[in-house]
Amino acid sequence: MVDGLLASDGPQLTLVLGGARSGKSRYAESAVMASRPPWIYVATAEPLDDEMAARIAKHRDRRGRDWQTVEAPLDLAGAISTAAASSAILVDCLTLWLSNLMLKERDIDAEVERLETAMTTRKTPLVLVSNEVGFGIVPENAQARRFRDLQGRLNQRIAARADRVVLVVAGLPMFVKGTP
Repeated sequence: MVDGLLASDGPQLTLVLGGARSGKSRYAESAVMASRPPWIYVATAEPLDDEMAARIAKHRDRRGRDWQTVEAPLDLAGAISTAAASSAILVDCLTLWLSNLMLKERDIDAEVERLETAMTTRKTPLVLVSNEVGFGIVPENAQARRFRDLQGRLNQRIAARADRVVLVVAGLPMFVKGTP
């Protein structure tokens, strides 16, 4: 499914987009595993309730011992910058990170700029997962519309820098930018 996705020489930035339960995380994990271990999984989710704790445990169980998990609900740039220089990184996901920033009333533009700077310093594969939230209905309240708009702009900024953009629909990857 991901043969050659991360196999070429040099730095590679891949953005994996998709809807809820589209298979984007599983696809991103397999893309990172195309490079040599160890791999770093940067998790932005926080187990704030039992259901989310179960989701996190399921994701963690799916990954093997070659994965190191770094929890970074807010300081994503710091997690990327301080990660081992020889390891491929998977960030799952930008959507939860953005939501966390909004809930903590952080400066979104400043944090995205920090992320972009951290991304440019990586010499190993970096795969970022994000939800495509623009396919749905227009949200009914201002906060939800602000989130949708910020998420769309964040995805555009990352996609502009990415070597590859993959949209996962029903478990099937479609290459939007770059080649398989």
